[in-house]
Amino acid sequence: MDIRRLVGGNVHRYRKAAALSQEEVGARMGVDRAHVSLIERGEQNATLLTIWSLCEALGVRPRDLFDEANYGSDDTADL
Repeated sequence: MDIRRLVGGNVHRYRKAAALSQEEVGARMGVDRAHVSLIERGEQNATLLTIWSLCEALGVRPRDLFDEANYGSDDTADL
């Protein structure tokens, strides 16, 4: 399992559930939309501070981003 894709897929899922755009999440984090996109696609290695910022922006706990329950589900298959 690629941990970057796991975290990215969960970020994507929680962002969509919160009806937020990548731009809105980026603004909450103080980063560019492209940075959020890279994380969601598993192409960016997120630091602990980035993970914390993502959690605050999405209103989730850090452990939620590492949840394997939905890994490989249809909504993350093309990330």
